[in-house]
Amino acid sequence: MFVVDGIRPQLANVAEVLLGGAQLLEQGAVLGLQLCRAGNHIGGLNTNQCKSEAELPETHATERRLVNTAAPSTLVVIPTYNELESLPLVLGQLLALDDSVQVLVVDDNSPDGTGALADHVAGNEPRVSVLHRTEKAGLGPAYVAGFTWALERDFAVIVEMDADGSHQVSELPLLLAAVADGAALAIGSRWVDGGRIVNWPRHRQAISRAGTAYARILLRSHLQDITSGFRAYSRAALESIDLDSLGAAGYVFQIELAWRIERQGLPIREVPITFIERVHGSSKMTTRIVVEALAKVTRWGLRGSPDTDN
Repeated sequence: MFVVDGIRPQLANVAEVLLGGAQLLEQGAVLGLQLCRAGNHIGGLNTNQCKSEAELPETHATERRLVNTAAPSTLVVIPTYNELESLPLVLGQLLALDDSVQVLVVDDNSPDGTGALADHVAGNEPRVSVLHRTEKAGLGPAYVAGFTWALERDFAVIVEMDADGSHQVSELPLLLAAVADGAALAIGSRWVDGGRIVNWPRHRQAISRAGTAYARILLRSHLQDITSGFRAYSRAALESIDLDSLGAAGYVFQIELAWRIERQGLPIREVPITFIERVHGSSKMTTRIVVEALAKVTRWGLRGSPDTDN
């Protein structure tokens, strides 16, 4: 298994924390302290070794571990790029939630060693798997890789979730309950009654609301938070989509996939959530991502259909 030289001594207790069963939530603070103490060493990782994944024979992704727990039910797909500080805490909370919940980390060759950490955890926790991609290629392709991986197995529900802690693990059961009640897609919504945003300045909220409104108007969508990245899909919903035809790379991927499901007339439920601004790491939003979103939504709206409709 690929592990960066030197990372194991400082993170030796990570697996013990994640194997703590019912004690995982309590041990989350301890895990964070361990990572903090390891920070200086982690900062000195040999990034050339981290990037050696690009030399692996498979062009797009290399799977590091297969989930082998019997009768899986829910898979949470978590794309990562430089999420070393926050990922262990999110994993610990997810594993403590329910035995039927498994996790797939899709790492885009993070130079900070996130992929190596995920491998270390997966080596000790059978409910965690890691899919390594050779380069940072965008949120959309990462999720498509994760969804494809999930559909090749027996998962009934596939979840999208960020690694930065902005999505609350404690609210995941609300999304799963909505799917169990018949929703093809359950969206964790910030903009429905009961939804909240914490630690976002007003201008950030205004930009998000404006982008959502623009997409809703042009696409004639009834969804209140079509850009939300905290979601649960039924297996049938994802099987109804040609995943290879999804062309968005950035956050507009969320709009594209939700709109396609809405256009098919499948039941969608929006569940109020509390979105909390990330504490660790930095946002992946760039001008290029914003331009892609505006261009694609405008084109789809004028055409009245996605670039490739099913």
